Amino acid sequence: MTAVATGDRAAFKTLFDRTSAKLHATTRRIVRSDATAEDAVQEAFVRIWRRAGDYDPGIASPIAWMTTIARHAAIDMVRRGAERVSAAAADPAIAETIADPSTGADRLAAGQGLMRCLEALDTDRRGMVVLAYCHGWSREELAERFERPAATIKTILRRSLIALKECLGDGA
Repeated sequence: MTAVATGDRAAFKTLFDRTSAKLHATTRRIVRSDATAEDAVQEAFVRIWRRAGDYDPGIASPIAWMTTIARHAAIDMVRRGAERVSAAAADPAIAETIADPSTGADRLAAGQGLMRCLEALDTDRRGMVVLAYCHGWSREELAERFERPAATIKTILRRSLIALKECLGDGA
C-alpha cells in the first residue's frame, strides 16, 4: 500500500490483480448486477489510488480498508440508482405517453415534448438512449454496436439524460 501511495503504477496493478475479484464479490452482493458491481469496483479503485496515502496499517488490514471503500462505492451506486427510479416513477404520464401517445391531449403534448428533446440529440446519442432505456440494451451491447468503450457509453448515456432533463424542464 505504501508503494501505491507513492504513485507506483506497477504496485497498483499488482494490488488490483490480487484484490479485484474479492472487491467485485463484495460489491456484487450489494448492487445485485455484474455491470453495476464492475462500476463500483472501478470507482473503489479510483478512490484507493487517490487515498492510498491515508491508509493506516494500525487501524485495519489493507484488504479490510479496501473492502470498506468498495462497500461505500456500491452503496453510493445503489442510492443514485434509487433516486433515478423514484424520479422516473414520479411522472408516470411520460411512460404512458410513450407507450400510447393517442390517449389524451396532455399526454400527447408531453410525448411531443419528449420527442422534440430526443430529436435534439445527435443520431448516435439518441439511438443509445432509445436502445438502453426502451429496449433494455446493456452498456456492453451498446459498446459493441457503436464501437466505443463501455465507459464512454456510460458517460454518453448520463450526459444525454441530463440534456433530456434540462430540455424537458425548459417548457416541455
